[in-house]
This record gives sequence, structure tokens and C-alpha cells, in this order.
Amino acid sequence: MLAVTGWAEVRTGAPVAPLAPPAAEVRREVFLAAPRPGTAVLASAYYTRPTGVEMISLHQWMSRSDTTDVAYLRLSSDHGVTWTSDAEVRTEERRPSGTLRRMLRGGCVDPRTGIFVRFRIEGVLPTDDPLEGLRQWAIHYSASRDGGRTWFVDEQIIHRGPGFSAVRPLPGVEIGKTCYMVGDTASVPLFLDDGTLLLPIILTPAGPDGRYVNPGGGYTYTDAAVLRGRWTADHSRLEWEMSSRVTADPARSTRGMDEPTLAELADGRLLMVLRGSNDRQPALPGYRWVAFSHDRGWTWTAPVPWTYANGGGFFSPASCSQLLTHSSGRIFWLGNLTPENPRGNRPRYPFVVGEVDRSSGLLIEGSVRVVDDRRPGDSADLALSNFSAREDRVTGEIVLHLTRLFARLQDERRDWTADAEIYRIAVVP
Repeated sequence: MLAVTGWAEVRTGAPVAPLAPPAAEVRREVFLAAPRPGTAVLASAYYTRPTGVEMISLHQWMSRSDTTDVAYLRLSSDHGVTWTSDAEVRTEERRPSGTLRRMLRGGCVDPRTGIFVRFRIEGVLPTDDPLEGLRQWAIHYSASRDGGRTWFVDEQIIHRGPGFSAVRPLPGVEIGKTCYMVGDTASVPLFLDDGTLLLPIILTPAGPDGRYVNPGGGYTYTDAAVLRGRWTADHSRLEWEMSSRVTADPARSTRGMDEPTLAELADGRLLMVLRGSNDRQPALPGYRWVAFSHDRGWTWTAPVPWTYANGGGFFSPASCSQLLTHSSGRIFWLGNLTPENPRGNRPRYPFVVGEVDRSSGLLIEGSVRVVDDRRPGDSADLALSNFSAREDRVTGEIVLHLTRLFARLQDERRDWTADAEIYRIAVVP
């Protein structure tokens, strides 16, 4: 059971109840304030050791879509009470062939080795158009043995074996023609009990000429997959292999499969929940999608619409979501559900949390509760969708890092000014 502000069941076709005043079981506060007008700050925080409360904060400033203005790292030894000064991560460099852009994509700690691993995407954009990333983005990882103070490896992820390189890093990917990336910070890595690191990713498909193709006709188009990382014998680096692709029927999801998130079910199967879209085809139902793996993430079933465990359906816009496995063994899902069919990305509210049935991998309808929603005075463009979540090791709460983007309009245009906030959601029996 979840104790959150404004509990309200979300049922397809039924209105969502407005939020009640904040309850005692939820606390919400500003984590990092917007640095200046017209700029949003997006933040997340992670434990950097298998036990204890040492943490790293990764945050980035944004003033346009799919572009990071600047990013920073901070460390805390006292569970986030105090933080070190910001250490800048360069996110823009001028190159002869264009502009190199970097975007942070979260991290995780290996419970067996104690090594902390973080991820980013980067690519050279010829004219600095974010859509050029669909042919340029590549994933890099860094690893630290001392809680993020120093990094002993920092390299591009490249499939192990002959024939793979920085330009041809994965099966079916050639940088300059197609790309591979971590979709957002909610695509959290997952360690299996044998030490394998699973990283959920997206890739752009290629046409007959090897170049990115968009069969759905939406804004963008991607497939999903999982990268399986294993430490070398001396733990000096990770070696990577890619799973089978999870591909959509473009007639049912116009932007393919996007922003996967993972969890392990009671019987050992792996659950993947995915973002779909009805962009430019609003008559299509806007679903969340699901696929399963019976072989530890090597291969995946064809995706189908995700439903409630009782068989009922629900609507969900094109936005990221996250599966969170709690220390109690329960699995929670965080994301957007809408009472009516969405139109592509909109609306990205309300933001909800619900429990996943550990046997079926389906969402338990009666557990779904509203965490935040559009408030009086908020713009219809409000996006409660840029987030990551973790469990608090001391309290057991779900700690949600969320930025309320576009809550206001400026001269009838989206105002990027937004704070990075924390919501603390109590998990009770």
C-alpha cells in the first residue's frame, strides 16, 4: 500500500479526482531551484556504495528540448544533508564537424563489487539540431571504486567481439546513420544476482540503405533492447553484448518502442515496460506496452499493451516511466496515466504510482494512486514526466525526483523555468 497525496483510482474513461491537500505521509520540497528565468533544472541522486548513505547528485540545466545546457556532479557523505560544490560536466564542445553534446543518464552501484557506474549519451550534431542525435547518439559509461570521487574507466559502450568499433558499436548500429541511447533517467539499470548489469536502451532502426528510417510517421521512431554488461576478470572494465530488439508494429505505435524500464518477477522472468505513442494518429489508443524475457534478458517477447492484472485497460501518454523494486520485494511503477485517450505526449499528468503483480507482471488497478496533478493556475502544457525514483535506505520511502516542466506560459509560449523537486512517498503494508 502507498501513502501519497490525493489518492484516487485511475480508470479508463473516468475522471481523476483532484489532489487533496498534502497528507502527513508525503513530503515535497525543492531539491535544486531553477538557476535563472527560462531554465529548468533536472536532478537525480543515487547511492554510491552497496550499503550506507554516501550519495551522488547528477543535475543538468535545460532551456530547450533534448539539449543539456550544462551538467554538474555533487557528493554527499551524510545522506544528502550537505553536498560538495558543483563539479561541472562539459556538455557542449565545438568540433570541426559540428557541436558535441552530452546528456547525463543516471547511475547504479554494483552490490557485489561496490563499483558505482554512471551513464551518459553523447554525439556530434552537425547543425546542433537535437533530431540529428537520432543518427549520432552513443552511450558511454564511467565507473568509480571510491563513491564517485575518481573514475577508473570512461569509455563508449561497444559490443564485445570482432567487427565492432566506435562507429559500428552494436549490431545494426552505425554512428552517422543510426544511433543507440539511454532514453531518460527513468531507464534505470538492473543488476542480476549473477553480477550481470542490464541497461535498457533504445536504438533507431535502419532502412535498406542503412540509414535511420521512421516507419510510423511520428516525431521520432525507435526500437528497444537491453545491453548486458559483465566485468572483466580484473574488474577493470565492463564487456557488453546486446539482446534481441523489441520492435513495435508502427501501425499501432507511431514512434515505436521507447524508454524501457526493467524489473525481475517472482519466477525469474524479466519484465520490460515501454513507452508507446499515437503521435499524429490520435485515433489510435495511447498505451503503455510490455514485453517479457524468459532467458535473463537475451531475448524478449513481442510487445503488447500493458493492462491491469484484472484484465482492464488504461491509457498512458508518450512519456517515460520507471519500475522500482523495493527492498520488501514489491515492485512499483511510476508514470503517467490519463482518464481519456492521450494525443501523443499530452497530457503528461496526473503522475501516479501503483504496484505491479509479481506473478503476472501486470499493474494492480486498486493500488494506483495520484502523486501530483495539474493544479489551479498550471498550464495545460504541464509535464510531470522528467523524473527518476529510488528507495530511501533509511526510511524505506520512495524518493521521487521530479521537475514540473511548463507549469506556466510566458507570452503564450512554454516557460522552461522549473525547480527540481523531491517527493517522499511512504510505503506501508
